[in-house]
Amino acid sequence: MSVPSSAQSAQAPIRIVIADDQTAVREGLGLLLGLLPEIEVVAQVGDGDAAMEAVARHAPQVVLMDLHMPRRDGIEATRAIRADHPDVQVVILTTYDDDASILHALQAGALGFLTKDATQAEIGRALAAAAAGQAILDPAVQTRLLAAAAGGPLLSQDPGGLTARETDVLRLIVQGQTNREIAHTLFVTEATVKTHINRIFAKTGSRDRAAAVHYARSRGITDITDIPDRPASG
Repeated sequence: MSVPSSAQSAQAPIRIVIADDQTAVREGLGLLLGLLPEIEVVAQVGDGDAAMEAVARHAPQVVLMDLHMPRRDGIEATRAIRADHPDVQVVILTTYDDDASILHALQAGALGFLTKDATQAEIGRALAAAAAGQAILDPAVQTRLLAAAAGGPLLSQDPGGLTARETDVLRLIVQGQTNREIAHTLFVTEATVKTHINRIFAKTGSRDRAAAVHYARSRGITDITDIPDRPASG
């Protein structure tokens, strides 16, 4: 009889829920992690609300959570899961490693933060660490946190990694302005506004304006008092 390679292999597998809105990514992770004997994938879901329901139904030890998803994003879902199920840990797995995403995830209660170029072994170690109540972060994230602890900057002033102009455009979207109205307010062309909106959607994981508005309101990006009024013509 072979000797188990670790104490974990002699124990019950770690029960996890995978939450990612991209079906191919979600199913790929399920197959990849399902090959690890120490991991049992009990549910795969496509948004934050479904992740919360899966936690209540399946009682996992860890949720492997994407950040930008419909209905309820990974930050909000993490915060809710940690509040309602304090014994359940969350590991973020995302393509976004900007300072804002890192800080928001950790503040919401995530115990791990990895980017999607992590290997099967790295994800497995992060899940095992989280199940044991230990934090594990992507090496690049660790470096930035250490730099911040030494007095360096961590979080930029622009929530979600948006530029100042993109934040202005997002605020005006929240106010219900059309592309033409935004262009008039900001003294730019409609084509420029469309470019900004496409970048906002990409950075926030929004599929449409409604999702972008939800993202903005969840992060307090609603104040437009600092956008100057267009001077009267004539």
